[in-house]
Amino acid sequence: MFVFLNGKILTEAEAVVPWNDRGWLLGDGLFETMRVANGKTFRGAQHLERLTRGAEFLKITPPFTPREMEKYARQLVEQNQMPEAVLRVTLTRGSGGRGYSPKNSGPPTLAMTLHPLPPRNADEPLQWSLITSSFRVPAGDGLASFKTTSKLLNVLARAEAEEKGADEALLLNTNGEVAETAGGNLFWIYDDQVCTAPTGRGVLPGITRAVVLEICQTLGLTANQRILKPEQLRQAAGIFITQSALGIIPVTAFDGQPVAPSPLVDRIADAYAEMVRRESA
Repeated sequence: MFVFLNGKILTEAEAVVPWNDRGWLLGDGLFETMRVANGKTFRGAQHLERLTRGAEFLKITPPFTPREMEKYARQLVEQNQMPEAVLRVTLTRGSGGRGYSPKNSGPPTLAMTLHPLPPRNADEPLQWSLITSSFRVPAGDGLASFKTTSKLLNVLARAEAEEKGADEALLLNTNGEVAETAGGNLFWIYDDQVCTAPTGRGVLPGITRAVVLEICQTLGLTANQRILKPEQLRQAAGIFITQSALGIIPVTAFDGQPVAPSPLVDRIADAYAEMVRRESA
């Protein structure tokens, strides 16, 4: 496997960062995960635009422009011969001294890695069970707008779900409102409307989330961003999760109770798959 690190494509053994890199020590950085289909990143420009905005927020100057990163990503896909994969782009503040102060740190580190697509069984459609996590995301947190490398809360929430035999964890915010899941955005069907939590309340403005809202407009479906309590979510006519690696994931059980399949979720999933095929052709 080859890795991109600070302008060079290297073997995994050669791709080494210093022990005092602040991404390793403090989670002082950002990342983006995107689908590679037919050798092309799906909505890669949107992912890199969010990375750039996040870097501005953290006051990190990326060593490469988004256009250069897209070029290097293509080279990495070709070098690894992985036209169907998951690409992760990681940006950290770089090396620094002990302590929290970012003074005299850098230069920034930028790495890109490719990963196989999660395994899928063609005979069994992807479906997940969901439980409500005991962990909470801060409502109104400005960092929620970006994918920071500080993801311990998400790790613990996912571990909690797996310990209880579920596939994914629902994260509420500190107001007790439905926010997102440990690894994606959440949608639900209510009165033939496709609903999701509004951003600005501890919710990451996901790229796949934005694509689904775009699909709803194309299909003539009513999309609504609304605040919801978990007990109201149990009344939904359908629930699904969105993420870049897997796309649309229907939820079949929530907190141990079955969730009925929704034809609207199937329509959105089909439209999403077609959009990926079309834009990667």
